[in-house]
Amino acid sequence: MTILVDSAVWPWRGRLWAHLISDASLDELHAFAARLALPERSFGGDHYDITDELRDCAIAEGAQPVDSRTIVRALHAAGLRKRPAQRHQP
Repeated sequence: MTILVDSAVWPWRGRLWAHLISDASLDELHAFAARLALPERSFGGDHYDITDELRDCAIAEGAQPVDSRTIVRALHAAGLRKRPAQRHQP
């Protein structure tokens, strides 16, 4: 089980954002997010959106930096990938 984070290259509201995922379970992802004190609103159904500053904190806590393609492959392999329309459904 590994927490993965891609580069903060996604612009939104004047900042750059990255994606934080687990390659195994949402429980693992939520536990890691709690350690970073991430707000629930930053969860996108299969990932957390995090700022470039929080990306550095995530790496310091043990997240593995990877490219965006690895994020998508890992989500698919774990069966956790959700389509955009599914991401904000309960």
